[in-house]
Amino acid sequence: MKRYEDPQWKASMRIRMDLNNLMDSAIDASAQDPKFAKKVGAISMEDVQALMPKAQKAKASLGRKWGKASKMMAWTKLPTGQAAVVADIKKTADRVKNGFDTFVVLGIGGSALGPIAVQQALNHLHYNELSAGARGGCPRFYVEDNVDPERMAALLDVVDLERTCFNVITKSGSTSETMSQYMIVSSMLREKLGAKWAKHIIATTDKRNGNLIKIAKENGIKTFVVPDGVGGRFSELCPVGLLPAAVCGIDIEEMLAGAAYMDELCREDDLMKNPGYLSGLLMFIAMQQKGKNIQVMMPYADSLKYMADWYAQLWAESLGKKFSTRGKVVHVGQTPVKSLGVTDQHSQVQLYTEGPFDKVITFLGVDRYRSEVTIGGGCEAYPNVSFLTGHTLNELISMEQVATEYALTRAGKLNQTITLPEVNPFTVGELLYLFMVQTAVAGELLGIDAFDQPGVEEGKNATYALFGRPGYEEKKAELDARPAKNPSLIL
Repeated sequence: MKRYEDPQWKASMRIRMDLNNLMDSAIDASAQDPKFAKKVGAISMEDVQALMPKAQKAKASLGRKWGKASKMMAWTKLPTGQAAVVADIKKTADRVKNGFDTFVVLGIGGSALGPIAVQQALNHLHYNELSAGARGGCPRFYVEDNVDPERMAALLDVVDLERTCFNVITKSGSTSETMSQYMIVSSMLREKLGAKWAKHIIATTDKRNGNLIKIAKENGIKTFVVPDGVGGRFSELCPVGLLPAAVCGIDIEEMLAGAAYMDELCREDDLMKNPGYLSGLLMFIAMQQKGKNIQVMMPYADSLKYMADWYAQLWAESLGKKFSTRGKVVHVGQTPVKSLGVTDQHSQVQLYTEGPFDKVITFLGVDRYRSEVTIGGGCEAYPNVSFLTGHTLNELISMEQVATEYALTRAGKLNQTITLPEVNPFTVGELLYLFMVQTAVAGELLGIDAFDQPGVEEGKNATYALFGRPGYEEKKAELDARPAKNPSLIL
């Protein structure tokens, strides 16, 4: 029996949410300067109970959409509905490990941030610097999620094309950034390898629509499908994220099992016991009723550093909307900010503690780190540092997290803590799925479509027009007619 099949082990790996410091039972507004007490905005149980009917309605509405591709909720089927796909991924990952020294993801947004976050979370923090043997025979791993020419040139300086496999990820098959990278790489592969070039590329895209699937079929490129109803920022638990993880030796079945476990928890009818719905409701109250238009994600583990980046896209792109589903102009959303404990205690926490009452701080903590490092001696003559001797970095980082939480709470700043018993594939799967459900719930309560991104599309269309792409002549004329800039304001 695999460990994630053991109910006791699963229960021991349940991630915890401590929501106390969002509430007025923990945040004392009266302790603040009277001029600012009203801005503290702690949440009361009366606030929560008043919105319970709305939350129950949201749960019923999402329940009707659960699993439906037409409602862009097919990501809810991913934890348990991919046996054949997982088998294919594992087989392909073995082929990549046996045939290549380097694996490169070409993608942007949801096609890149998820793979980066999972790799950072679950593999050695200096993975690429390890020997092949120390990596378990897995290839080095890179993600090219920008079109900075210096970055692409730098990548090509350190990889051997003959020993590199490229995973091109774009659901639409027409993402300019990703397809430009594909064209650069495929041209170089053709020139260097001739007819064998296509064996060095794997395409992850839509099963029927877009340019990439056509290109793949024409050239015999191995493909994986982004399922219908799974948007980019919700795609980490499909081949978009599972293939890179498997290639790097991560147990993707355990990761999916963790997501399935969280799916069970988020089906709880009592919303006060439902982590996805209660956290989504509290964030809705914080942003809509309490003026908290910023959420700081602050992991206290380097392994979870890029979870904040992945979450930033999920939260911002899903909830930042001009229009409600009924067409009303609403301009809603909460700005996600990335921070890292304890690094950013020394760069950002001053603002969070003494600045405006406009933020919620979300701590990501870990009970058991995968390494323990003891602090040595040698400074006995200096009591203000020697008190650390014999303690561990594990204790230090954990206590600094507790201390920062205390300082923020004492200052009247709302905060919450999510704790992973340890960072492993199961708990990472839980965390990813929890955040997806929380986002869907918040979107439903806000009355917006959490699964589109019209603001992103406008920028894409303008780019196409500037490049003279056929069909965008009207947009090009619109751009050409924009007001000229004032030269005096260009210094």
